[in-house]
Amino acid sequence: MNEPLRKVALIAGGGQYPLLFAKAVKKAGKPLLVITFKGQGNTDLVKLADEYYEIPITQFGKLLEILKKSNTEEVALAGHIRKNKAILTARPDRKTFSLWRKLKTRNDDEILRAVAREIEEIGVKVISPTKYLPELLTPEGVLTRKKPTSAQIEDVIYGFAMAKAIGELDIGQCVVVKDRMVVAVEALEGTDATIKRAGTLMKDTVVVKVFKPSQDPRFDLPSVGLKTIESMIEAKARVLALEAGRSLFFDREKVLSLADKVGIVVVGVRYE
Repeated sequence: MNEPLRKVALIAGGGQYPLLFAKAVKKAGKPLLVITFKGQGNTDLVKLADEYYEIPITQFGKLLEILKKSNTEEVALAGHIRKNKAILTARPDRKTFSLWRKLKTRNDDEILRAVAREIEEIGVKVISPTKYLPELLTPEGVLTRKKPTSAQIEDVIYGFAMAKAIGELDIGQCVVVKDRMVVAVEALEGTDATIKRAGTLMKDTVVVKVFKPSQDPRFDLPSVGLKTIESMIEAKARVLALEAGRSLFFDREKVLSLADKVGIVVVGVRYE
């Protein structure tokens, strides 16, 4: 008698990324386990999952228990998690409390790495969602009809150096530059707010978004989508430069169509 296929698990936050991953796993013929957190559930994920659990975000011991008992082979983390409200309204279990106390710092990268270590200790491999969604990775080259000017190319090169330096400090993934000057740096507010803030200071800017040097490629890759271009239009920014192969590009056809319509340049840059 054949043994049942081991499941692919998804620890799901909000947004379209978890849904895209779930569909890709099912298309690959794999059984799907979904674990999401209270207040962040997605009814479409319920329909796709072979097993579905909704637990408090601070019940990490429960999450590990589900993975162990569900014949899980590999797990991916995808989607935005509204941590602040959830943490304030839920009581941590013993495993969560122990994990929290072990952390040297409590930024997102450190928390995710600690979570991944604990999961892999029970024999479940933590993977990048891009294993099933390679088409979401940003390709290399100029992706719009309009090409960057020589001055804009210089700003892209400068912006990448600055963004990598900011990323090394684990501050953010995005900088906005103009004439080889940093106009705005992303912090807690996120990319869209950073772009809009830059627009209040200077027009015709270059937006650069990169993979942080210390980042784990399995989770929290830099990402852009329609909201990014809409924020750039509002801020009158002119170029969007992304790290090719190390950033996620959602709704690519729609984004590039809108960029072409308004004359924004989008480019994927291979950075070594």
